[in-house]
Amino acid sequence: MIVVTGSMNYDVILKVKRMPHEGETMTAESAASSAGGKGANQAVQAAKLGVKTFMVGAVGNDNMGTFLLEEAERYGLDVSHVKRSGQPTGMGCVHALEDGRVFATINRGANYDITAEDVESADEIFRQSKILILQNEIPHDINLLSARKAKSHGLKILYNAAPAIPEYRDILSLSDVVIVNEVEASEYLGMKIATVDDAVREGLKVSGEMGNTWVITMGGQGSVICSGGKSETVRPYKVDAIETTGAGDSYIGGLSYALTEGMDIFAAAKFATKCSAITVCGIGAQPSMPTLAQVREKFGED
Repeated sequence: MIVVTGSMNYDVILKVKRMPHEGETMTAESAASSAGGKGANQAVQAAKLGVKTFMVGAVGNDNMGTFLLEEAERYGLDVSHVKRSGQPTGMGCVHALEDGRVFATINRGANYDITAEDVESADEIFRQSKILILQNEIPHDINLLSARKAKSHGLKILYNAAPAIPEYRDILSLSDVVIVNEVEASEYLGMKIATVDDAVREGLKVSGEMGNTWVITMGGQGSVICSGGKSETVRPYKVDAIETTGAGDSYIGGLSYALTEGMDIFAAAKFATKCSAITVCGIGAQPSMPTLAQVREKFGED
């Protein structure tokens, strides 16, 4: 079982040829809406792969919140520990460019209404789970409480330290696996991570110092996994990408599933890469994320 303490957002996705200039009103090529938020996305990907997954979070008492809960349940995610808040549902606005790049802005909304009592009420779920997944789209004290609870119950903690926020550094050392992209890694490590060589060198250093695993995703360059004094680079698969919304979340959900299945971190990263390769071929994060059958159909059983 997997438990995710994290964010749930209603996403509006605008397909555009370019970003608008300052003061310009530009017409989008198309628009779509989907369920999102880093926490929910990662949880949904794990659930779609077949592992029992629980979400601890909050949505507004509005139509967007109802939509997010219904979508999550449709994908097999347990939302019995998601509360309805008096705050509006968190929201994301995504500009998706033709070349696959995305620019996103989020509104916290109900995601910042998660309380310590909400986490404590899920204690039995923590006791039964193997992995806790965290991100930085909810209050720091809630993440820290969840991490400490997970440690007390012997869970493995996967921490997607994104977006990079200085006050969240204390959770890095509590985490078994830290997953960041090159921009976030640059912020936490205090130097620019631009190449695979940079990621390997600095990833091995910080992994050794903290005694945990660091996964640095590098977009088209793949992902670098540093663990136990060893590193491995997993190259991305060549696919006809439509847009990359949710690709990183798909990777983390796939990674967590693979670890619950007993794969080591390097094999798990390869499986996670397959998940994200499928996700970028669709519109919207959660609808595009693959089931286990879809991963095997495209890439085989290995």
